[in-house]
Parts: sequence; C-alpha cells; structure tokens
Amino acid sequence: MGKSSNITWHNSTITKQDRQSLNGHKSCVLWFTGLSGSGKSTLANAVDHSLHLEHCKSYVLDGDNIRHGLNKDLSFKKEDRQENIRRIGEVARLFVDSGQIVTTAFISPFREDRDMVRRMFPENEFIEVFVDCPIDVCEDRDPKGLYKKARNGEIPNFTGISSPYEAPNHPEITIRTDELSIGQSVDKIITYLKAKKIL
Repeated sequence: MGKSSNITWHNSTITKQDRQSLNGHKSCVLWFTGLSGSGKSTLANAVDHSLHLEHCKSYVLDGDNIRHGLNKDLSFKKEDRQENIRRIGEVARLFVDSGQIVTTAFISPFREDRDMVRRMFPENEFIEVFVDCPIDVCEDRDPKGLYKKARNGEIPNFTGISSPYEAPNHPEITIRTDELSIGQSVDKIITYLKAKKIL
C-alpha cells in the first residue's frame, strides 16, 4: 500500500533543540545490534540506568517488547524483519525528536536495514553499537533456550543458525561482551557520548 498523497508533515512549535536545551543534553539513538544472547538488552538497560542516574531523559526500545505490541503482526521472514526495523527506526526518530536518548536492542541482522535507519537521522544522531560476541558463547548462554530450539528445527530463520547475521563494517562503538564486564561496557559507551558532547 502506497503512501497517501493527502497528508502533510506538521512542524512542532517546540523544536528538538528546545527540548535538548531543557533536558541539558543532546538526543540520539544508540542502536545495539548483535546475535541473540550477545547481551544487547542487558547492556541497553544498563546504559539506560546509568543515564537515568545522570538525570538524562532516556528510554529503551527492546525487540521482544516491541513484538508484543507495535509489531505483533510481523513474522521473522526477511521482508517482515525489514519492516520491523523500519518501524523501529521511525519510532526511534520520534524519541530523538522529543530530545531523548533512545537505546534500541534488536538483532537487526542485515546491514541494508541498519543503513536504512541510519539515513533517517542527521549525522551523529545514529550511533551503531556492535555487541560483538562469538556465537559459541551466545549459544552457551542461550538465556531463552532459542539456540537449542533452532538446532532442533523448531525455530526457522534463526539468526546465526539458519539465517545470516551481517556484522557492521564501521560501527561507532564495538563492545566485546565476552571480554568486558557490564560496567566496563557501559563506561565505554558513556565515555563515547561525553566525547561527542551528547552528554
């Protein structure tokens, strides 16, 4: 279904810059990408907690939570995965426009989809965080038992097993969760945000 020709974009009276000024920090999306079990959700929530302690306006968009509501009509076929990421990109853009720092925890396995989202944002507002963890470590963790089900053929199109994961070529931040603690990982991300004068 194509876009209606009878709609018009309405600019807000209060701008993104106004909201950032009120909040005392800039806004951006921290786009966490990595295999299932790599630690995306754990790390995104730990960063959100750290930002909260710093009195920053922030929010976590988690892959499973979004599929309970906004994207519950989508499957895990490639075209639905693409639509899943497109919708999340649009929602993240609204959060950034509201002056917040939004962290997103989605496998988002395909580079073209992540690049599509990157193009939605001005320069420096899309920060790709590659949560890099060897698949054998992810599979050993297997917090949801998904790898076991995928190996048994119970889950089709499972990233890393029956569907590919395309690692970022040039992420802004890379976190090796098999080498760094949660605290060290959070510190690395917060240090980046301060260096870029987002905080």
